[in-house]
Amino acid sequence: MGSGVNVLCPSPSRAVSPSGSPARPREWENESNASSPGPEYSGPRLYKEPSAKSNKHIIHNALSHCCLAGRVNEPQKNRVLQEVERSAATHFLILFRDGGCQFRALYTPCAGDPPVLRRLTGSGPRLVPLPMVQELYKYHSDRKRFSRLPARTMSLSVDAFTIPGHLWQARRGTPRKDNRSYSHGDGNNSPTK
Repeated sequence: MGSGVNVLCPSPSRAVSPSGSPARPREWENESNASSPGPEYSGPRLYKEPSAKSNKHIIHNALSHCCLAGRVNEPQKNRVLQEVERSAATHFLILFRDGGCQFRALYTPCAGDPPVLRRLTGSGPRLVPLPMVQELYKYHSDRKRFSRLPARTMSLSVDAFTIPGHLWQARRGTPRKDNRSYSHGDGNNSPTK
């Protein structure tokens, strides 16, 4: 173990045999291999070490191809994508208005007791406690659409969610629909001339 080789998580360039000793390097890993025909590869490294699990690229695709696709939504899409790039978070969640998958806001999970989702941008509650989450969705890049997950537990495979409809507030300044009849002061409901 003193050789500096990590037995639990070997990197592809330092393979470890089951006995714990460094394995024999493969031909393509040798820098000066006489048996390889052709010049050495000097381009970018093809293998990228996996970092913390992130859905940043999935959210980018979902916003670009599904939620905020088209020229009409381009300014809003650009604002949301800028927030994603600015954020230090690794996991993002889209809030939908309902099962119609209409974009409302972008959230990121925050540790706490109880854990909550914090809004980065968009319209929706500033904080969403996990019990408030109603439905969970996963984005499929190949089909360019979301599918509802039967799960009730928030995990890293979740890309979007909804909250119950009664939690959405009516916009301020929007008249409420009611069944009152309006009069013009004379008790007559007919239009005045």
